[in-house]
Amino acid sequence: MINFGLIGAGRIGQVHARSLAAHPNARLVAIADPVIEAAEKLAKSYDARAVADAEELFQADGIDAVIIGSPTPLHVAHITAAVKAGKAALCEKPIAMSSADEEKLMKAIEGYDAKVMLGFNRRFDPAFAAVRKAVSDGKIGGEIEQLTIISRDPAAPPKEYIAVSGGIFKDMTIHDFDTAQFMLGPIKTVQAVGQNLDPELADTGDFDAAVITLIAESGAVATITNSRHCSSGYDQRLEAFGKDGALFAENIRPTTVRFSNNQVTDAQDVYLDFFLDRYADAYALELGHFIDALEAGEEISPSIADGFAALRIAEAAEESAHDGSKPIHL
Repeated sequence: MINFGLIGAGRIGQVHARSLAAHPNARLVAIADPVIEAAEKLAKSYDARAVADAEELFQADGIDAVIIGSPTPLHVAHITAAVKAGKAALCEKPIAMSSADEEKLMKAIEGYDAKVMLGFNRRFDPAFAAVRKAVSDGKIGGEIEQLTIISRDPAAPPKEYIAVSGGIFKDMTIHDFDTAQFMLGPIKTVQAVGQNLDPELADTGDFDAAVITLIAESGAVATITNSRHCSSGYDQRLEAFGKDGALFAENIRPTTVRFSNNQVTDAQDVYLDFFLDRYADAYALELGHFIDALEAGEEISPSIADGFAALRIAEAAEESAHDGSKPIHL
């Protein structure tokens, strides 16, 4: 049994709390959030204790690992504190606001036995994982030649969140950047077009849509399409194209029922609602992988290095989008 502390009682904290409660080898011991009322409300549901200061989790003898769901600017400090306290850590994306923090973090934890996993849950999505396995099994005749990722949110987050999120590439597309690396290997060139399509978000200083092209060291090309709004719902699709075929991961719906009459043909349920539902299985499998690796003493992945690799791609995409879509070489 691994005893966990959870930092953050917001939406992502609630997802992780449910996953911990459902895992037979995990116990949620304490939840930290500066908004103590939120921590207390969530802790009450899981028979855990609530604290306002995350430092209490790092210092607690009865906690073996922490899940870091704090705001991004605190991720490096919280990873450092966990490692120095001898606790494993599962940290939400992105790993930091800037890749410049990599040297700072690595220097701070040098000499420690760092057991840190980055929360790139798309790797654990059953559909996406099945595509990667099929590629490995030779289903498309070798490596992926072209990868297409579509990720559109049903609606934009509040402006207050966008202002502190680090921007669309670090906050939203970073999952797709990691997926591309997971499928294709290291990325060498990034080119991005940023769009401002929603007048309500015009004053945020951020893009609300983007199309990005990545070239991998293997020569494979990935195209990523993002939007902060999608009238049909949470649009999450992936295509892997190769010499002998293509693999498709389509949107997921509540049921497979189709309806036809004199007005519609093959009408289906709307897509699963946003990431909390669409990636519920991925979050649970991510936690299971983390626990399995800790119990077996195995290397943890996605790693700190994976987190910073995705962040460097995000920074390159931002630079490209603000500089006339100029290709950026990593």
